[in-house]
This record gives sequence, C-alpha cells and structure tokens, in this order.
Amino acid sequence: MADFTPMLGSVRNIFHIPELRRRILFMLSFLAVYRVGSWIPTPGVDSAALQQFFNQQSGTIFGFLDIFSGGNLSRLSVFALGITPYITASIILQLLTVVWPYLERLSKEGELGRKKITQYTRYLTVALSLFQGFATAVALERTVSTPPIVPSPGWGFRVMTMLTLTTGTAFVMWVGEQISERGIGNGISLIIFAGIVVGLPPATVSLWQDWIRGERSVFTILALVIMMVLVVAAIVFVERGQRRIPIQYAKRVVGRKMYGGQSTHLPLRINSGGVIPVIFAASIVAFPSTLGLVFPNVDWMQGLAQQLQQGYPLYNVFYIGGIFFFCFFYVSIIFNPDEVADNIRKYGGFIPGIRPGKRTAEHIDRVLSRLTAAGAVYLVLVALLPEFLITGFKVQPIPGIGQALDNFLNNYDLDFITTGLGLSFYFGGTSLLIVVGVAMDTVQQIESQLIMRHYEGFLKKGRIRGRR
Repeated sequence: MADFTPMLGSVRNIFHIPELRRRILFMLSFLAVYRVGSWIPTPGVDSAALQQFFNQQSGTIFGFLDIFSGGNLSRLSVFALGITPYITASIILQLLTVVWPYLERLSKEGELGRKKITQYTRYLTVALSLFQGFATAVALERTVSTPPIVPSPGWGFRVMTMLTLTTGTAFVMWVGEQISERGIGNGISLIIFAGIVVGLPPATVSLWQDWIRGERSVFTILALVIMMVLVVAAIVFVERGQRRIPIQYAKRVVGRKMYGGQSTHLPLRINSGGVIPVIFAASIVAFPSTLGLVFPNVDWMQGLAQQLQQGYPLYNVFYIGGIFFFCFFYVSIIFNPDEVADNIRKYGGFIPGIRPGKRTAEHIDRVLSRLTAAGAVYLVLVALLPEFLITGFKVQPIPGIGQALDNFLNNYDLDFITTGLGLSFYFGGTSLLIVVGVAMDTVQQIESQLIMRHYEGFLKKGRIRGRR
C-alpha cells in the first residue's frame, strides 16, 4: 500500500509557514466568495423557465459555456458572464500589441507599460460586458418559452441586466487579480477551475443514476473511467515534457577568479501555452452565437450561428484553427529566441555545433516551432474529445459528401459518431486539461515555496515544472 505519510507531512508544512498559509487561505476565501455570488440571481428573470431552456441546450455551445462558467449562465446569476469578457479583452489587446506601435512601445517599457496595458484591458472588459449584457437581455426577451423567461421585458430589464452583469464581471476580474497577486496560482485560471470542479460531483451522481435506471451499461461506465484515467495520464505526461537544448559555457577569467566551463541546458516545454489557447479559442468561437441571438432577423447571421454550433464542421474548423493560432501567438509573446540567444552569447555560452548569435536564435526558433506544432496537435486532440462525448461530429453539413457519409454510418450502426454518447462536458478532455493543468501549476507554486524555505515538498522524484 502507498505510504501517504510524506504527503501529510507536506500538507502540515504548508500551515507551518505563515506567509504560505495566509496566501492559501486568501485564495480559498476569495474562491468561496465567487461561488456564493454565483447563486445570486439577476432581477427580472424566471429562474425555472431559464433552467428549462438550458436543459434543452445541453448539447450546444450554450451548454458548453454554462459548464465553463460553473452554472452561472443557466442561473443567470450576477456572475453569469464570468471571466469571458476579460479573456476576450486580453486577446484583443495582445493582438493590437503586434499591429499598434503605441501598445508595442508600452509592452517594452517594463512594469509601468504593463500596468497601462492592464488598465486598457479593464476598460475594454467593461465595454464588452455592457455589450454582452445587452445581448443576453435581448436574447432572453426573444426566447420563446412557456412560461416566458422574462415576465416584464423592456428597457428597464435590459438596463438592469447590463449593469448587473457588468458589475459582476468587474468583480470577478478583481477577484482573479487579487488571487494572482496575494494568493497562490493564476487567479483567472483558478476561477475557471472552480467553475468546472464544482460540477463534477453532480455529473458523477447523474452518471450513477443513469446506470441505476439501466440507461448506461457497466461496460460503458468502465470504458469512460478508463478513458478519463488515460487522458489525465497523457495530460500530465505532455505537460511535464520538454526538449532540452544543451548549452556549453566557455571558461573566462574575471580578476583572479575563473568562471564558466560548465554544461547546462535550455528547457523548452512541449505545451508552452498551457490551457490559454483552448480558452481563447473557445471564447472567440462562441462570439457569433451571441450575435445570432441579438439579431434573429438577419438570415446570414442566423446561418453562421447555426453552423457554429458545437459538433458542426465549421465550428470544428474554427476551433482547431483558433487553437493553432493562439498556440503560436502566445508562445511568440512569452518567448523571444533573439533575446535568449543574445543572453547566451553575452555570458560566453554557445550551443554545440551552432554558431552564437543569429544562428543560435534560428536554431532555437526552429526547435520551438516544432514543439509548438506538436503541442497544438495535442491540445486539438484533447479539445475535440468532448465534442464526441457530448454531441458527436455532425457530418451532414459537409458539402457534397455529407449526406452520403451520414447514411453510411447509419447503415453500419455507427450513428453514435454523429449523435455522440450524451455525456457531460465534465468528462471531456478540455475540462480535464484545465483541471489537471491548473492543479499542477498550483502544486508547483506551493512546492517552490516549501523548497525555498527548506521544507520537504510534495514530490520526491522530479519537480512539477511551471506552466509559465
């Protein structure tokens, strides 16, 4: 049997360090505040009718976003928009940094420039929250249901919804920043993590009830458990994987002392972007669906929103393309091969067989590009897993061969490929990626705090490497 004594000792060590104990309690208390706020409803909405509507949308993009927000959207709580507007604003500002010289200069001005960009991100978050709040109010008013979701529609309800949801998003954004600054881990990732984890117990109970009612066999549940274990193992394996580029430092004399002469390596992670590309891509793909609800009379927008439903070919194409784009884009922001090569050259280092300077930068860039491509493929495979489990892959809309392919699958009893298994998003690869990735990042930060203060960490063999 496994000996959990070292693990329990490490947990006790956490509370022996006043600063670490304070940070963890701060993080937990703010996450608790976020969860309490998720049960405060927005005024003017019939909660029962809204819940009935979202039960019908469990296999669409709205069900996906509801689970992403921890159920806030289906309850239309004050935190219904969650952290999505802030993520979208961050994407827009990072893209503008590349094309707008003013923001590019700010990004190179150190701490002062980053604070200015963060301030602009907050302003844009408020603007996007106002727009999404208005879109949500209009969409709820135009939703046909019995009884109506909004008993008293009008500008009073729209303004109230806009102000309530915008205030909730601003508060969630502030909570995330406070956790990042005064707690442990990345606050934005932990908020998404909390939203997903809180739904795991109900999803497990629902799966158990399906087995009791005979709707799912023991073989299906066992296969699901095995798949989840394999996915978690694959995520841990890839997240800890890295390519080590050897670096040799020449000997140099400074005064009467000799420095250098040792060998080291430059670690490059396979998935340097972590869960960021998946979250960014999901936020962007969900945007046209929101516009389709706001403008129900615009035919082309309705058609686009229809094709961008979860499981449809166009949705998968944009989702895959978004993951690849944000993988390379995010890595280009956080890692500069020219700067790394210049620092290696300044300290008398070189890569064996590669000339210092430009050749070194090109070699690092080539290796990093290949690793990023492999990481993007890994993220795509993990992200597409929920599509198959929830709704399957809709092949009918594929031009030319869609109907024939659908008939072929139906004739050979392979229709589960197009209909899915009806499982919850909680058991999908994206949710497991976020949960495992954020958990590894948080444990790594706690581990580093313990080791820094000469306490024994959680891991005896090999440390979990940070995601940033």
